[in-house]
Amino acid sequence: MQLTHDNKLKKLIIVGDRVLIKLRKADERTSSGLYLPPGVQEKEKVQQGYIIKTGPGYPIPAPVEDDEPWKDRDEAIKYIPLQAKEGDLAIFLLNGSYELMYEGEKYYIVPQHSILMLEREEEL
Repeated sequence: MQLTHDNKLKKLIIVGDRVLIKLRKADERTSSGLYLPPGVQEKEKVQQGYIIKTGPGYPIPAPVEDDEPWKDRDEAIKYIPLQAKEGDLAIFLLNGSYELMYEGEKYYIVPQHSILMLEREEEL
């Protein structure tokens, strides 16, 4: 399979309660007017970027049912989904996030607890 700009991130699987974020340009303003001032540049404590991919969420422990050992055990892991969704603009703490380069572009893997605020284009 040939990697293209459209499918290069399909190979990445984000685990747990983490999200993959691509930083937004510093001078960009959202359609609703959200704007971090120029003093908030790279290496500052707070950053903003778009969520590219999300993990499945927080795993829920499977209930222990030893009362009926003949039952088939459902081994499917269940998750509490994340509040963050792909396409959201996230304001997040840089401390606790992990910077990585993938296919020549910089991304951040950020746990959901480091996200301070989300802006979603659709109505809530």
